[in-house]
Amino acid sequence: MAIEQNNLIESDIEAYLHQHENKELLRFITCGSVDDGKSTLIGRLLHDSKMIFEDQLAAINKDSKKHGTTGEEVDLALLVDGLQSEREQGITIDVAYRFFATDKRKFIIADTPGHEQYTRNMATGASTADLAIILIDARHGVQTQTRRHSFITNLLGIKHIIVAVNKMDLVDFSEQRFNEIKDEYLNFAKEIGIQSPIFVPVSALTGDNVVNRSEKMSWNMGAPLMEQLDTIPLEETVNLNNFRLPVQYVNRPHLDFRGFCGTIAAGTVKVGDSITVLPSKKTSIVKQVIQPAVNEEEMNVGEAFAPMAVTLTLEDEVDVSRGDMMVKTADIPEMADQLEVMLVWMGEIPMQPNTDYLIKRATNVVPGQFKQIHHKIDVNTLEKKKAAELQLNEIAQCQLVLNKAISFDPYADIKGTGSFIVIDKYTHATLAAGMIQKASTKVDQQKRVREYSAFEKDLNKMIRENFPEWGCRSLDEL
Repeated sequence: MAIEQNNLIESDIEAYLHQHENKELLRFITCGSVDDGKSTLIGRLLHDSKMIFEDQLAAINKDSKKHGTTGEEVDLALLVDGLQSEREQGITIDVAYRFFATDKRKFIIADTPGHEQYTRNMATGASTADLAIILIDARHGVQTQTRRHSFITNLLGIKHIIVAVNKMDLVDFSEQRFNEIKDEYLNFAKEIGIQSPIFVPVSALTGDNVVNRSEKMSWNMGAPLMEQLDTIPLEETVNLNNFRLPVQYVNRPHLDFRGFCGTIAAGTVKVGDSITVLPSKKTSIVKQVIQPAVNEEEMNVGEAFAPMAVTLTLEDEVDVSRGDMMVKTADIPEMADQLEVMLVWMGEIPMQPNTDYLIKRATNVVPGQFKQIHHKIDVNTLEKKKAAELQLNEIAQCQLVLNKAISFDPYADIKGTGSFIVIDKYTHATLAAGMIQKASTKVDQQKRVREYSAFEKDLNKMIRENFPEWGCRSLDEL
């Protein structure tokens, strides 16, 4: 595979580039509990797919002897664990991204940490993934972090889950042990709504069933992991029906040009479309659709779709600023300042209801508060528990109240306009990731009840003091 690509590069570089740019791109993450072998699995994928250079292989051979984490074997985890502290401890701390390609697809891998304290790093890596590989150590089975990471991947809308039961060499490649873990995971997956996960028995250290089929697991009728990644059908991950363009920048290079720049979060747009700007609800017609290019002819593309970065110009002089949202006039999303959300708390300091935070949704930043924690979720039992605050890595359903209304879509429909992050207003540290579920009217109702109660109290007092001859003490008696 790699030899054929090298020959094509040498003989016809343009043909190679054309072939390469038209391949499907699959983004996936590896996640699971500590020491399940995530980094080693990625190293094995790269090594057995002939996707590493000779000098890289020589370097990890040298470092393997230095750190001695795998005995006499080459420690392929060193291909992705680049931090000194990661190599010394044999753990993954930060998310490491690696790129490789096969004849069919291009891949971007995010290797995520297994330790509970680094769950926030895992959630970051999962936010852009199309597929998740959940690793399970064949000796230990489903662990707390296995459940937590599975819950988060499902919460973030990842449709494809591959469960790689790793270290099969340490359980004598036992089919019985593999089936026990499969049944255990399926029971949990059913409870959280993961549908049709694919199970693959592997040994990342020895390479069994990673790229090539394993003779030691002849009982396994499924394809090896690499073949699964190459052939798994990818659903369309981008919504192309509802146009959404969060405005990132207003480009005004001279008096005769005003363009509105941003990355299309969903949908398509073309010259002549009727556009509405939110929240102002001003409308206009798209005059130009522009993309970065070498010459002016290539810049005016006329039509664009998600997730392209574009500049739009309009027929009318409309006031548009960073943080506004451009949508098609016939398809205006809901606007609200009170939202029901799912929250993954990533801050060291607990989340306290009624505390002021900055809420960044797409390019828009709005002050807000979490008025109520409806419940937090125990990832082990999936029990919904009451909570007065949220600690690091806890997941909860909350009510978010913003200082002004924003346009939004449910996260399940459009990730780009249904997700947000929570920022500390003083340190600007990222504290949480959130997913919008729907608009909330509960606070409005409570507010009206409080206002009416206060009005009724004042009215009753006025009746008693000013109209004693009526012989009643309240509006009800009247």
